Amino acid sequence: MYLPNFRLDHQLTVVTGGTKGIGRAIALSFAESGSDVVIIARNSDDLLRTKGEIEALGQKAYIIQADVAHYQEIIEKVDYIRESRPVDVWINNAGMNIRSEAENVTEEEWEQIISTNMRSAFFLSQYAASLMKEHEKGKIINISSVGGHTALRTGVVYAMTKSALIQMTKNLALEWGKYQINVNAIGPWYFETSLTEQLLKDESYVEAILERTPLKRIGKLEELTGAAIFLASDAGNYMTGQTIFVDGGMTIYGF
Repeated sequence: MYLPNFRLDHQLTVVTGGTKGIGRAIALSFAESGSDVVIIARNSDDLLRTKGEIEALGQKAYIIQADVAHYQEIIEKVDYIRESRPVDVWINNAGMNIRSEAENVTEEEWEQIISTNMRSAFFLSQYAASLMKEHEKGKIINISSVGGHTALRTGVVYAMTKSALIQMTKNLALEWGKYQINVNAIGPWYFETSLTEQLLKDESYVEAILERTPLKRIGKLEELTGAAIFLASDAGNYMTGQTIFVDGGMTIYGF
C-alpha cells in the first residue's frame, strides 16, 4: 500500500505567509490531505477567510496574526498551541521582494528583504527543530525560488536570500538528520500570485518567461502543492537536503 504514504492525517502543519498565493495553496492542500494547519500572516481578514476554508475541508485551523520579521512573537504563540500537540511540519513560505537594480538598493530595502526572506526562515527553523527534536521526527520545508539557483531579473537581494535558503536547507539537513528531521526546499518558477500579478500583465515579460520555459506556460498553484505534500508525508521520509524545482523545466534550459 503506497498511496497512504502521501496522506498527512493527524498531523499539525505550520505555514508562514499562509493566506495568499503559494502559502494558501499549500495550507488548503495539506488540509485536504488530513493535516490541521497553523496559518501565519499579517492581515486579519485574510487569516479569517483562510481559516474558514480550512475548516470547510474538515480540519482544524489556528491563526496567528504576525509579521515573520517579528519571529519571537510567532514563537510565543506557537508555544501556546503546541502545549496540546506536537508540530509535525513547518513551512517557511513568507517572502517579499523589492525590484530595485543593484546600484539603487537602499539599506532599508536590504534589511526588509533579508529580514523577511532569510533571517526569519533561519530562526523559525531553529525553533521548529527544537520542537521536533523532542519527538525525533519532523519536516521543515523552505520555499526558495529558481531565482536562488540561476541569475534572473528578480532583484539581487531577493535572489541572494533565495540562494541562501537553498544552502541553509543543505546545512540544516546535515545537522539535524540525526534527530530524524528532514529539511528540504521547493524552488518555484512563475505562478500566478500576488507577488507576480502585475508582472504577468506585461505581455512582453510573459513572452520572455515562456521563451525560457520548456512547457511554455505559467504554472498553476495546484501543480506546486504535490511537491510539498510529498516532502511532508511519509513518502518523502528518505529525502533531505534537497531542492525540488517546480519550474516547467526552466532550470534545465540551455542556450
